Amino acid sequence: MKDSMEVMMDKDKILQETERMVKTVLIDEKSGHDWLHIKRVKETALEIALKEGADPFVVTLAALLHDLADEKIVESEDEALVDIKNFLLKLGVDTLDIQHILTTITTMSFKGGNSPPVETLEAQVVQDADRLDAMGAIGIARCFIYAGKVGSPIYDPQLEVRDQMSIEEYRNDKTSAIHHFYEKLLKLKDLMNTKTAKELATSRHEFMEMFLEQFYHETRERRR
Repeated sequence: MKDSMEVMMDKDKILQETERMVKTVLIDEKSGHDWLHIKRVKETALEIALKEGADPFVVTLAALLHDLADEKIVESEDEALVDIKNFLLKLGVDTLDIQHILTTITTMSFKGGNSPPVETLEAQVVQDADRLDAMGAIGIARCFIYAGKVGSPIYDPQLEVRDQMSIEEYRNDKTSAIHHFYEKLLKLKDLMNTKTAKELATSRHEFMEMFLEQFYHETRERRR
């Protein structure tokens, strides 16, 4: 039986190996889901986990791995999940923790507002951290870099804001970066799970509102 110090050392090594692998995979990713996004989500998730009493090991692993099976990054989500599972098994992660991590990363995505609420505290924490990174100054920057990646314009006044939409419509219908604020980013404050994240989301939400005011002022467009 390993003592607690040996177990802690094993977990530290697992986290280091996972961080190294994810950084290698995403270092050159160009859609705003790059390594620095992962690093921010990991750090925010750990901050929230420590305040909310979530398992920091599961939270950190899920935060590190959450975009490796995202349809925006990979061609096959199912194959990516198998790769993640095999990677964690090879590192010696407990099978219950692996299932917890896989469930977290497959249920936390926004997907046009169609996803049901996540069920565990750890999943809530990672989802909150990921959503916080889609808000505020960094969220604005990521919104526009993703729009450029997929060929969406900055703004198209002829388009309507999509309120109710399927996952397919959310992914494939024509939209703009500014429309994305109304279709997702401005909704995130009220979708936070934890008390800590709700507090962190307030200033980021207000910053996005100020940005939109300035955008409409400079472009002489009518506010949505």
